[in-house]
Amino acid sequence: MQNRVGILILTGVVALLCIYYLSFTFVSNSIKNDATTYATNTKGDVDITKKQHYIDSLWKEPVYLGNTLEEVTTRELGLGLDLQGGMHVVLEVSPSEILRGLAGGTRDPKFEQALKKATEAQKSGQSKFVDNFISAYKEVAPNTKLATIFANSTNRGKINFQSSDAEVRKLINDEVDGSISRAFQIIQARVDKFGVANPNIQRLPGSGRILIELPGVDNPERVRRLLSGAAKLEFAEVYTLNDVAGGLDQLGAYLVQMEAERKIAATQKPASTTATTDTTKKDNSLAAQLAQKNQTAKGDSAKSDTSATAAQNAALTSLFVPMSQNQLGVYLKDTARANDILSRANVKALFPADAVLMWDRKAIVTNDNKEILPLYFIRKPAGKAPLEGDVIVDATNDYDDRGRPEVTMRMNAEGARKWRALTAANINRPVAIILDNLVYTAPTVQNEIPNGSSSISGNFTVEETKDMSNILKAGKLPAPTNIVEEAVVGATLGSEAVSAGVLSSVVGLIIVLIFVVAYYGSAGFIADLALFVNLFFLLGIMASLGAVLTMPGIAGIVLTIGMAVDANVLIFERIKEELALGKPFKQAISDGFSNAYSSIIDSNVTTLLTGVILFIFGTGLILGFATTLVIGILTSLFAAIFITRIILEQYVKNGKTLPFGTSWSRNLFKDSAFDFVSRRKLYYTISSVIIGLGIISVIFKGFGLGVDFKGGRSYVVRFENSVSTDDVRNALENELPGSLEVKTYGGTGIGAANQVKITTSYLADATTPEADKQTETKLLAGLGKIQGNKSSVESSQKVGPAIANDLIYSALWSILLAVAVVFCYILIRFKKLAFGYGAVVALFHDVLIILAIFSIGNGWLPFSLDVDQAFIGALLTIMGYSMNDTVVVFDRVREYLNDTKGRKESIPVIINNALNSTLSRTAVTGLSTMLVLIVLFFFGGETIRGFSFAMLIGVIVGTYSSLFVATPIVVDALSRDQLNEVAATPEPPATGKAARAKA
Repeated sequence: MQNRVGILILTGVVALLCIYYLSFTFVSNSIKNDATTYATNTKGDVDITKKQHYIDSLWKEPVYLGNTLEEVTTRELGLGLDLQGGMHVVLEVSPSEILRGLAGGTRDPKFEQALKKATEAQKSGQSKFVDNFISAYKEVAPNTKLATIFANSTNRGKINFQSSDAEVRKLINDEVDGSISRAFQIIQARVDKFGVANPNIQRLPGSGRILIELPGVDNPERVRRLLSGAAKLEFAEVYTLNDVAGGLDQLGAYLVQMEAERKIAATQKPASTTATTDTTKKDNSLAAQLAQKNQTAKGDSAKSDTSATAAQNAALTSLFVPMSQNQLGVYLKDTARANDILSRANVKALFPADAVLMWDRKAIVTNDNKEILPLYFIRKPAGKAPLEGDVIVDATNDYDDRGRPEVTMRMNAEGARKWRALTAANINRPVAIILDNLVYTAPTVQNEIPNGSSSISGNFTVEETKDMSNILKAGKLPAPTNIVEEAVVGATLGSEAVSAGVLSSVVGLIIVLIFVVAYYGSAGFIADLALFVNLFFLLGIMASLGAVLTMPGIAGIVLTIGMAVDANVLIFERIKEELALGKPFKQAISDGFSNAYSSIIDSNVTTLLTGVILFIFGTGLILGFATTLVIGILTSLFAAIFITRIILEQYVKNGKTLPFGTSWSRNLFKDSAFDFVSRRKLYYTISSVIIGLGIISVIFKGFGLGVDFKGGRSYVVRFENSVSTDDVRNALENELPGSLEVKTYGGTGIGAANQVKITTSYLADATTPEADKQTETKLLAGLGKIQGNKSSVESSQKVGPAIANDLIYSALWSILLAVAVVFCYILIRFKKLAFGYGAVVALFHDVLIILAIFSIGNGWLPFSLDVDQAFIGALLTIMGYSMNDTVVVFDRVREYLNDTKGRKESIPVIINNALNSTLSRTAVTGLSTMLVLIVLFFFGGETIRGFSFAMLIGVIVGTYSSLFVATPIVVDALSRDQLNEVAATPEPPATGKAARAKA
């Protein structure tokens, strides 16, 4: 093997990198386990606050190879929401409200009519809302320019009554995009309030939507409320430290008293408790350092200066960090303690009655990598700021006369009057700009501002001034957000999914390892070793890319285990053929790899292409599956082509031989002589009957659509005891009018179960938190009618009609694109339209058969057969697998056609011989993949049961279509001239041995 040394070096480097990146996962989990141990009392209960304090104390501390815990956590192989519980939300900024703001509150009925039409069109189409609105407005007011509505005081200086429709369209699009960016910034700040580790927030390109994933949240109602509310922009006075000095002194005395009471309480604890605490501190010294540091500082201060003032100052500096003469801050890790103390009624009484404590939106990082969050005492007489954001006319980022970035803003007449009074009363004092109770900046007023036009300057970057100018528009163009998609997974379901995932992975791996050794004997151990290397590289690369492991991702790993065997099977079968020709062992290995490369590359590229399409079009859980599948294909190729070959060549280096089979498998398919081609019309008929029955079923019965394709809400409910789906349906049908489905959830669905999945169309078009609350209230009321069987909602999902429509379009496009890409690749590689026709017909055949089974079986089989995103992911993967199998067969057909030119054999005979020569590979690959899918089906959990069933049926159908549909189609598609190039008289199928013999 050429470049063997280089490949060994590359393998070693990749292995070291995988160890490095995976080590972050082990370190992170170890620290989390330490935190749990530290926070667990003698009764086994975990104090969540104490656990979080442990983690916070290390968050900015180096814990591994110079990396802080925060950096370690971002580099670990994280778990998706379905494995750890949490909340997935897709927000959509309301474009209709933005347009109302830009229209200056017009009451033109045609404007409202156009908005209504655009909203309806958005539910069933793919166009942007602005385009839908303009089309609708031109329909209801064909002779009216857009400037008639939008040339108003709100847009002064940007457009006028003479502006063209194109100019107005650009203004609207710019303002809508700006509102989405502003909403994204606001949402980021709001998410920080949840205290969630590793939240995921991202804009979904081209949709005006924002995706938010919050692991571990246990209060969905609070999340909905905070995410959906409109932003509130305020301008308010700030109390300086001199203004509140007396209150701070009294707070210091209060803190000293608290500390004294704590020490007295500590000395009164039983000795056994003290001993336990001391031991815990020794075991968790990193967590205790912070507390010890503060205690030592207090003790030293008391010894050196026994005055009350010194004790108060020490107590204050244990809580606050002086940032300047007029600014206090708190270490980010201590903000929970500060909030607890400052929210107490007796502490609030120490400060002016109209003082409201607010945090800065952004922490300041010190030179020693500590994070300090500035704290402000905001003056709000009667709880109201003197000026709110609705007075802002415009705000832009600019440069001052010294070339520094600044923000300029302009107010309306009412705002200018109030701003003049506010600035006149606060010269040389700060005025805070507040959004959602977070201080974004507090510039010092230099002089009175009489005309409402102001500039805000300081040590800003250009990016910061852009953000600030965007934020200042929050009052001018309120852009409320609606939750159009939501999924909540309880921690219990998450932990069960982890257990199911681990079990299915381990069992699937063991079964495949045993099967490979049982079939190939000693050579199987080499394939198993390559399989372990493949899995190790797969997990290491996922960790290096910051990928998140989901339940479908685990399914991708298990499927990779089955499909990774294929490359080794192709190689081993080729080596067996070369050995059968009498070649020396070393030569047989070399020729076997050379002959297998074409099939391996072609088959894996087609699967890779469908995986990439899944990655592009997939969202959420399917994206996790696509990521795992794509990486798994690449690592499988590397392990089979390089690792297996290096091990084989090293083993036979000194003349050793290796059996590539066992007593029962060695000659299993050696003399196979099945006639695939002549009976092709029978196979066409069988497939046509199944597809025909499926079409009839779809017409009269349809599919069981998942909530993500039809919209609505679904809930997984767990009961204390077994429950009948009919009892649940009867209890809910009056509470939740409209479409209502109740299905068993969990297990295989055979017999009674204590979990059900409830799907309802009640208030499906309403996406507000109020609608969510009303639906959940109705659900709980109905469940309460089931006597003697308590229940709890373990997870929920909501999909708005627009999202459902988008997902359907995305699914259709992804399937059509996959077919087109595969056709083009087959055409390029095999250079004959016949092969392309065969591949495409086989793809449509497989898709239609699976759709038929899902339609016919829905309601009859004892588990859910919903057509949802996971099903589409399975369908695309099946297409890739089917092409993998088909391309291997086509490759052998092409080889036989090339080898037999000029010989007196008909193409049907040649193709029969080619198909018989691939039976061993087809059977081994298909069986190994089916074994892991059976494991997935029974042990993988309910989340992917429908997915694994679709995959299992797909592997069977895909294997069938490769042999009995795709290749016979090639025979029928070849031109009459091509058939006549060789002898016209068909011969009986040759035996496998004769078929493989070469001149």
